[in-house]
Amino acid sequence: MKKLFGTDGIRGIANMEPITVETAMRVGQALARLCQKKNGKSRVKIVIGKDTRLSGYMLETAIASGICSMGADVLLVGPLPTPGIAFITSSMRADAGVVISASHNPYYDNGIKIFSAEGYKLPDEEEAWIERAVARPENGWMTPTKDEVGKAFRVDDAIGRYVVFLKGTFPREFDLDGIKVAVDCANGASYRVAPAVFEELGAEVYPIGVSPDGMNINQECGSLYPDRIRDEVLKTGADIGITLDGDADRVVFVDHGGNILDGDKTLALCGLHLHQKGMLRKQTVVATIMSNYALDKTLEGHGIRVVRTKVGDRNVMETMLRNGYNLGGEQSGHLIFLDYNTTGDGIVTALQVLAIMKETGKPLAELAKVMEPFPQVMRNIPAEIKVDLETAPEIRNKVAEMGKRLDNAGRIILRYSGTEPILRLMVEGESEELISEIADELEAFLKEKLTRMEENG
Repeated sequence: MKKLFGTDGIRGIANMEPITVETAMRVGQALARLCQKKNGKSRVKIVIGKDTRLSGYMLETAIASGICSMGADVLLVGPLPTPGIAFITSSMRADAGVVISASHNPYYDNGIKIFSAEGYKLPDEEEAWIERAVARPENGWMTPTKDEVGKAFRVDDAIGRYVVFLKGTFPREFDLDGIKVAVDCANGASYRVAPAVFEELGAEVYPIGVSPDGMNINQECGSLYPDRIRDEVLKTGADIGITLDGDADRVVFVDHGGNILDGDKTLALCGLHLHQKGMLRKQTVVATIMSNYALDKTLEGHGIRVVRTKVGDRNVMETMLRNGYNLGGEQSGHLIFLDYNTTGDGIVTALQVLAIMKETGKPLAELAKVMEPFPQVMRNIPAEIKVDLETAPEIRNKVAEMGKRLDNAGRIILRYSGTEPILRLMVEGESEELISEIADELEAFLKEKLTRMEENG
């Protein structure tokens, strides 16, 4: 069992374990050694990028120091979206890429995500290898001296490289002339990239969330706060609102009337469009257990199969790669277009939606009518320790009892967050009143039960 890595890298409060300078340096050393082992050479090169968090400076320096101390070289790209770092890693033929980001979390959190040379997140066995190496620094390796110590280089044109790549995912026969785009960059990693891409394609851009100060990333802005971009759309008369999270791997949309589209609706309209063009591989879309059941009903009505995975874009990606699919995503707005990038990319997703609008001549509001979601209620329950829900009969029985009230016309899902000390509860069904009642009762029961279990150890 991995203890350091969660569902999306290493995550925690900056300057508290495991997000400390000491651990970050050991992660850098372990990653360098892993790359050296895999490639059979000592002079490997590793990309490091980050979002705009205050703690990114110290972690960037610590990881780079660890890598250089093992005789490997570092390519520093500075603030850049997570998918941009995956792209740079692959395009510059680096041996690995490191992202310093806590995605949609507040500024005082931070994290470390690692990409392979091909731009994919590391497999479990390689993360486990790094964990073992970090946990036993006393069993370290011979470190180089003199001229064998590694160097760090700044990649000054990383943003330009990524902007060119992004524009290349938009059909050459179209431009965005005459389109008004409001974009919220969450004061995060996309604050320079996203406005530049849309402007260079011809759009009239209304950017917000583009003044990072190290502490305002995701602060009442970005994809977790779509009301902000909705207000901007209604104020400016924009044709579309695009709101990204802190590292720009997820996106939520707002149409010209202020209606919000989550990842499920976006996945439905993109899946149908690719299907109609004969570009959806194996007529399949990959989603997670949290995606709305209306997604299945919508796509299956057009002959498209929906395959579900555990939560996490990594699980979605692994299923896509294993089976040869090219479209998948999560309700949160992580969408993966495998024809273009190796991980979820909010700007790529936005460009695909804009391309559909241009190609069909339809506004986003009309395209979004493709799917009418079932009501869902989400609750986050504090959980400092993770009780095994399968071996807790009182919890299992209570969930089963509540499930019967749905009369086979809904779902109850419990899962722990991989990045926060939270138990997530989702209740879905045809009646909003009924699922709200069930969610209220379950939330109160689980809070009381978990508190008692934590007190008893």
